[in-house]
Amino acid sequence: MSLQAALTGISGILVTPFDEGDRIAPARLAPIIDRALGAGLHIPVVNGNTGEFYALTVDEAETMCAQVCGMVAGRAPVLAGVGRSVGDACRLAQAAAGAGAAGLMVHQPPDPFVSPRGVVDYVRRVADAGGGLPLMLYLRNDAIGTAAIADLCAIPGVIGVKWATPNPMRLAEAIAACDPGVIWVGGLAEVWAPALYAVGARGFTSGLINIWPERSLAIHAALEAGDFARARALIADMAAFEEVRAQEMNGTNVTGVKAALQAMSKDCGPTRPPAAWPLTEAQQAKMQDFLRRNGLLADEPSRQSAR
Repeated sequence: MSLQAALTGISGILVTPFDEGDRIAPARLAPIIDRALGAGLHIPVVNGNTGEFYALTVDEAETMCAQVCGMVAGRAPVLAGVGRSVGDACRLAQAAAGAGAAGLMVHQPPDPFVSPRGVVDYVRRVADAGGGLPLMLYLRNDAIGTAAIADLCAIPGVIGVKWATPNPMRLAEAIAACDPGVIWVGGLAEVWAPALYAVGARGFTSGLINIWPERSLAIHAALEAGDFARARALIADMAAFEEVRAQEMNGTNVTGVKAALQAMSKDCGPTRPPAAWPLTEAQQAKMQDFLRRNGLLADEPSRQSAR
């Protein structure tokens, strides 16, 4: 599958495993990747926010990219997250190209003094460093305005945007202002996918694929078929998972995923600060109930279908 086609599917944001000594442990991802690809995942993403990108050193991020590309082994195109300082982002772009990534996901710079034209310069330098790899922009703040978004999308090599703001109308404006060939991906996971699909997005990001890829694929299939009622029903059944992840100012977002993996005997270690760890007793009880109800625990009957 081409990168462009894959991006209209599910971008599965992989966790970054850590061992007992707080070292990255990429090999623990192997069964998670195999299950997700077996379920039909379109594009694995390494060094995304569910991968705790900002908690990794640049060396660790480089290693994760190389290891994930090796584990995927050509079964799907891999998107590699790059970001931080422009120098770090360029270094990571070069490493991703060498590791065999199919494209780059450019994190929006978190610097407190970001200017719209400065972001354009930033992305241009990353594009040059990537040696021709296609770029997906990861937009978490649409306050830069539609004109600036259009300028970003006009940079050679930019093929799309992962739209991660809960503002469908601004997304519609951006789509209308940019080249019709730009791919707009819902960047707020399954919960927001129907609303963003309704104004022109295709595909969505997902952290759920780490624990329940079959459900993510079923939601995508429903949206692609225009069956919004079925998509909403499938999303409603996973509400508890997302509710846990959204607590503590979204600080349990990755914590919820990793706690679920531990409960499923697929331990990928804890999260790193400043993310919360572990879940509170109430949060853990809610997550356990979600996993049990859906047959996701190792000792429970399997109910991991699209129902």
